[in-house]
Amino acid sequence: MDAIRKAGRRSIRTRILVTLVLLTAAILLTVAAAFHLFIRAYVWGRVTAQLDSIVEAVSAVRTREEPGFGFPGPSDDTRGGPSGDMRGKRKRRFDGGQDRITGVRGAAVALDCNGVILDAPDNDIEIAEELAAYFASGHELSDAIRRKSLSLNGGNYLISVARDPERPDGYLVCYADVTAIQAFTRQANLTLLGIIFAAIVFSLFLSGWISRSFAEPIQNLSAFAEEIGRGDFRRREFQFRDAEFIRLAESMNRMADELRDANRKQETFFQNVSHELRTPLTSIRGNAEGIVYGIMDPQVSGKIILSEADRLGGFVEDILYLSRLGRAAPDGKAAPLDLRDLLSLCVSEQRAEADKRGISFAFDFDETPVLFAIPERDARQLFGNLLSNAIRYAASRVRLDCHADASGVTVRVSDDGPGVSPEDAPRIFERFYKGAGGKHGIGLSIAKATADAYGGTIDVKRDGGAVFEVRFPVETETQ
Repeated sequence: MDAIRKAGRRSIRTRILVTLVLLTAAILLTVAAAFHLFIRAYVWGRVTAQLDSIVEAVSAVRTREEPGFGFPGPSDDTRGGPSGDMRGKRKRRFDGGQDRITGVRGAAVALDCNGVILDAPDNDIEIAEELAAYFASGHELSDAIRRKSLSLNGGNYLISVARDPERPDGYLVCYADVTAIQAFTRQANLTLLGIIFAAIVFSLFLSGWISRSFAEPIQNLSAFAEEIGRGDFRRREFQFRDAEFIRLAESMNRMADELRDANRKQETFFQNVSHELRTPLTSIRGNAEGIVYGIMDPQVSGKIILSEADRLGGFVEDILYLSRLGRAAPDGKAAPLDLRDLLSLCVSEQRAEADKRGISFAFDFDETPVLFAIPERDARQLFGNLLSNAIRYAASRVRLDCHADASGVTVRVSDDGPGVSPEDAPRIFERFYKGAGGKHGIGLSIAKATADAYGGTIDVKRDGGAVFEVRFPVETETQ
């Protein structure tokens, strides 16, 4: 934890929480901005279209009608002359009506070039007067004004100016009251922002729950890994919902089992090694002290010391060889070796021990060479250990078979001894596992490791005695 704090790293829970909240906020703000732009474009499109239609309608009607007439309202009698209530007609003629979707009302007022009112709807006389005052105060009155925003009479208006076809020096100022629609837009934006804020708060709680659901399994597995590191290899049961965490927990439990097994083997290794080293060292020390104090024959004691030293050296060499095979695959590509000659060499090396025990040998070899690419040193380790084991347990005879066929090479080393017991069979190739009458408990593990290193297999079965079968497939090459 100190290293994490010093490195300025954040926990996965914080990263998930921050990421989800920022992602939610970004999405909602993007949606809000898009909604705002869409509503604004739609509303103002309707308003400006309404304003443009008023300009066109007023200009067109005043072009067709007699001087002093505006465009007719829905109830005007367009066939009549200049009789009747002209103020009532003006009220209808200059009132552009209300948009049925946005609710924006539009109208028009006629001004001369100095901003004097020439004609206006009676119900909007105050707006007409403010427009007249605005242009009379020095603001240029021109038909180039299109959709200009003004604040009039405490409200917001959008205006457009066109030439008055009826009067050469007159202008038609068409306007639309956008105060209500602007207020509605602001209220909609505020409501949307409130919804976004509430959604972000909700996403904060939701993200916290999601991040916790991810962080807790990782914290539990991290604690499990720390316990394994402290040497506690007990299995743990976790109740995870996610398949990935379940698989990870299963993998860590398998790792704990393997480490527990490796730790047990290591303890057995040190116990066996210490035992195997103690015996020759005790013998060497005893004979050396006998020579020093003159109580033992130096000639006899010297031979014993040399014998025990050779025994000790062979044991150490076996351990080093097994360690080398466990660390890496064999180097280089070996030349093909005739396994018949190799087996004969191994028999010659151990003939003296076999004769001492009264063991004879029987051979069943192919007449043609049985070739396999393996260094002679490794082959002697493999088959020499199998042969030594067979001599140790045989009653009177050891048989060697060596054959090649289309599928591979097979070598069998069998004896007529008691065979491998059912209790020993599952563990016979484990390092330092010694069955009844075993020596170091390392020879068969060397044979197994060597066969595995060159792509082969080694099996044991009971057929009158112990039968060890080594098989190398044809396609196997030295790694």
